Amino acid sequence: MPAKRTMMPPSTHPPDVAVVGGGVIGLAIAWRARRRGLEVAVFDRGELGAGTSSAAAGMLAPVAEADPQERGLLELGLESARRWPAFAAELRDVTGVDVGYRTCGTLLLARDRDEAEHVERERALRERLGLRVERLLGSAARRLEPGLAPALRLALALPDDHAVEPRRVVAALVEACTRAGVRLHPHTPVSDLAALDADRVVLAAGAWSGTLAPVPVRPVKGQSLLLRDPGGPGLADRVLRFEGGYLVPRGDGRYYLGASVEERGFDTAVRTGPLYELLRDAAELVPGVLELEVDEVVVGLRPGTPDNAPLLGPDPEDPRLVHATGHYRNGILLAPVTADRVVEHLLGVPA
Repeated sequence: MPAKRTMMPPSTHPPDVAVVGGGVIGLAIAWRARRRGLEVAVFDRGELGAGTSSAAAGMLAPVAEADPQERGLLELGLESARRWPAFAAELRDVTGVDVGYRTCGTLLLARDRDEAEHVERERALRERLGLRVERLLGSAARRLEPGLAPALRLALALPDDHAVEPRRVVAALVEACTRAGVRLHPHTPVSDLAALDADRVVLAAGAWSGTLAPVPVRPVKGQSLLLRDPGGPGLADRVLRFEGGYLVPRGDGRYYLGASVEERGFDTAVRTGPLYELLRDAAELVPGVLELEVDEVVVGLRPGTPDNAPLLGPDPEDPRLVHATGHYRNGILLAPVTADRVVEHLLGVPA
C-alpha cells in the first residue's frame, strides 16, 4: 500500500534553488535539497522524466562499464552503486513505489574467438582494478541462463552490477518531490538561466544543457526496444551484455533491448537499421528474443561529454550556477551520488 500522502504547504516567495531539468538527476537533486530545508522549484521543457530518463535501460553497471582511462568515473559509479539500495528503500518508504531494484548481476557474452579474446582482456582489466569477476565457459553460462544459444563461446559473470526500472524511479521521485513540497513546473521551458528568480540555479537539463550554458554537452541518440514475453518471465534473469547491445530483464516477462549509439544531434526519428542490428545481434546469443512481443520503440538523447564524465559542481564563471549534467550512459546509476554532491555544494556542508 502506498504511504499516506502528506504534502508540504506551497510557498509564494522565490525558491532558494531552481533546478532546470526534471529527469531523474534533477528530481533527485530537488528531493534531496528540499529534505535539507531548501525551497526548490523544478522546471522541465516537457513531462517530468519523460525524456532521456524514461528511455534508459536502468543498468547500475559500474563494473561492466569500467574503463582504465576513466578511473574517476569508475570510482564515482562504484560509490553511487553502493548508495542505490538505501536510495531505493528510502523512496519506497516515502512514496510506496517499488523502483524495481534487482540484484541480478550481469553476464558479458562472447559469440566467437575474437569476442572471447576481447572478453578475456576485459576480465584481466577488472581483476587489475580489484573488481569481482568470474570467467565462465559457454556451458557453465548456459546452466545459469538456459536461454543462451548453444554456440556461446565464453562469458564473464559480474555479480556486483544490478538494475532498476527507470520509469518507476521517475514516478517515485515525482511523488517524493510532491510530498516534500518541491514546486514542480512541467511543460515550462527555460531559455535564459539568468532570468530565473532564485538564489542558485542547478543545470540538470541533460542533452539540452549545452543550449542553455557554455558547457561541452552534446546529444547522443539511442534507439531501443521494450519487449514482452506473453508466457511470462523465464527467457533471462541476469542482464546480458554483448557486442552491440544488452538485454535487461525486468523480472516479470518484460525486457529492455538496447541501445544504438548515434551522433545525429537532436534527431529523435525512429530508424529501422539500428533496431534491426539490435535484434540480429541479440538473437545470435538469445534466440528466444525473436519470439517476444514489441511493446514500444524508445528513442532517447544521452548527454555526452568529451571524456564521458559528468559535469558536477559550481560553474567556474558564474557562482550562482551549479552543474549536474553530462551523465551520458550513467544517469540512472549516478543519480544518488550526484544528488548528494550537488546538495553539498548548495549547502556548503557535507550532504
